[in-house]
Amino acid sequence: MSEQLHDNLISPQAADKLIRAHDGDVALLYIFRALTGSEDRESAAKALCRTLREIETAEEKLCRMGLGRICAAPLIESERPETEEEQLPEYRSEDIARRCREDAAFTAILDEARKVMGRNLSSVDIKTLFAIYDYIGLPMDVMMLMINYCGKVFEERFHGQRRPTAKAIQKEADKWARYEIITMEQAEDFMRRQDERRSMLTLLKETLGIKGRELSPTEREYINGWLNMGFDEKCIAIAYDRTVTNTGSLKWSYMNKILLSWHEKGLKTEKDILEKDGRRSNVSSVKSGRSTKGADFSALDSMIDKI
Repeated sequence: MSEQLHDNLISPQAADKLIRAHDGDVALLYIFRALTGSEDRESAAKALCRTLREIETAEEKLCRMGLGRICAAPLIESERPETEEEQLPEYRSEDIARRCREDAAFTAILDEARKVMGRNLSSVDIKTLFAIYDYIGLPMDVMMLMINYCGKVFEERFHGQRRPTAKAIQKEADKWARYEIITMEQAEDFMRRQDERRSMLTLLKETLGIKGRELSPTEREYINGWLNMGFDEKCIAIAYDRTVTNTGSLKWSYMNKILLSWHEKGLKTEKDILEKDGRRSNVSSVKSGRSTKGADFSALDSMIDKI
């Protein structure tokens, strides 16, 4: 087999799925089949030092991932456009029932999900949770923490009026998988940073005069983008003031252009913006109780001193 073929043995799409599966047996079986072109289970078991049952289990998972069939030529998975949010594989009810009997960790996860969701789980809920556990592959302790964190977020956001659904838990699990959160230490650090971000979003809602409603997805995307660029609440307040002063209302695209221009100029603090942007915001004017619009206060101060 040529060196070039070895270099392209696994497509980026297949590699991404194998990494997200967090399952060494699955990855080994895929590589073995790609190298040999053989789908013989006994040969794979011997070469990989696995039992036939372990090979069968890995084979089932590969099929659910869409990686079950490896053709002799070419030895790479055909390229397929990926959707923005990858769909979880379908599982048979009997497979899930068998794992519930055999896997105490998954049973514990179901119990925890039932408490957080506040109701008995439907068959669809159980299939979704099993797909998270089996396909996304979060470790059991991390998944338990993720489910409880999802419940906490819903509690804060909806003030106890709503509980998370299995779909909401899946969405959170996708996020944790994207950030490769596989240890408790990583999970705790991630939750801390997310809590800080939510607190900042709440503060900025007040700064931008948004009351009595949640941020829309687009508004949240704008604000997260500004925070990711390194702007703090004071900088965003100045941009908001200039936007309202110049346009008469909060116009997100206009405000975004202001912040993007500061980002491109490397202006990241209130001091930098007020000193180097060439215009002074009314935020500073209001603080001093004066309007700076075309005024020379030195003469006025002199007159007042003489009175």
